[in-house]
Amino acid sequence: MFATKPQTTSARPIAHVEDNNIDFQTITDRREFDALEHEWNALFDRAGRGTHVFQTFNWNWHWANTYLPADQKHKSAMALSIVTARRDGNLIMIWPLVSERAHGIKQILWMGDPVSQYGDVLLDRIDDGLNVMRQAWAYIQKTSRCDVVRLRHVRADANIAPLLAELQAITTDRQVAPYLDLSSASTFEKYETRFTSKSRGNRRRLLRRLSDGKTIAFERHHAGHRAGELVRQAIDLKTAWLRDRGLVSTALSDARMAQFMAAAVADKNKSVDCVVAALTVDGEPAAIEISFTCKGHLAQHVIVFDLRFEKAGVGILLMEQSLRDDYSEAIATHDLLAPTATYKMDWADATMDVNDWAVPMNLAGQVYAHVYLAHVRPRAKAAVQAMPTKLRKVMASGLGSIAVLM
Repeated sequence: MFATKPQTTSARPIAHVEDNNIDFQTITDRREFDALEHEWNALFDRAGRGTHVFQTFNWNWHWANTYLPADQKHKSAMALSIVTARRDGNLIMIWPLVSERAHGIKQILWMGDPVSQYGDVLLDRIDDGLNVMRQAWAYIQKTSRCDVVRLRHVRADANIAPLLAELQAITTDRQVAPYLDLSSASTFEKYETRFTSKSRGNRRRLLRRLSDGKTIAFERHHAGHRAGELVRQAIDLKTAWLRDRGLVSTALSDARMAQFMAAAVADKNKSVDCVVAALTVDGEPAAIEISFTCKGHLAQHVIVFDLRFEKAGVGILLMEQSLRDDYSEAIATHDLLAPTATYKMDWADATMDVNDWAVPMNLAGQVYAHVYLAHVRPRAKAAVQAMPTKLRKVMASGLGSIAVLM
């Protein structure tokens, strides 16, 4: 934990009512984070929602095992910067953050980045929650000594959304997350009547063709060795898919992504409530889905197919089976996550806005947020994606630095 003298920032100040019964602290030590486990879990049980699937203690514990460097002394290393709030000694808020210095800019980011697909503050069920976050923000301004606070993947219904609106935070990316509201029907058979008869018939034909002379099977695992094995294969398949399209993913190109996923889903003691599903053809995975569940909400993190089955519709067939299995496990929402895609909208009932935000804290942060994050990066990324596939492949194989844009 630490406290420092106030710093001058360019972030917009906001009015708040000072509550002297609230104590704010910043957790920077791994042992202090580990010691929060019981209180973190208790707060989550009271106030966490299904969409907070990436804010569980276990998820962030596995993330810390993989992404936090062993040498925390290097000034550019990623470090914990978790802000907690206690009222009369009771934990009422966790703002899970880390700090990192890159390219001369010190950033505050969500803990869990880049594997977490949603970021938010855990906030107890209290009447003055927004004011507590206002006070927490004032505390961050005084103590963080950072150039910019960069918060990615924030849902429109997140706890922190009203605060970001008050701060007039800069929107650096706008996306939507398609989802299926499975609670709108009591069974999959009733739910699927919303799809056209043509699409339902097409899935039956795909299954018949795939089954011709082959052994087809579906698997669904919630932890263990086989789940970890399938995750490693899924990451390899996703990497091959990206390479085939001349795309580069910063997160996937980092070996820590596969390490994190495999370790997290295999661990039955520090469970992340994973669902690893696969469609196998003659014993070999043709399509794999990696999802995580929380309080009836399933977040589909990865779904990928073997390129040898690209025309066979194996992803469609696995998706249909996953929805059937969701009903047997009382899943109310099947979240396809951002960004949107045509295949996602073919399944989805609705979408949720998901934005990336940045709040500059000084002049350097202003330049970084307004110029690079809000303009240069998205335009460069769009330009790369608009290129012909062959040209993208050449760039992806010869210029690994373009991964930063993806």
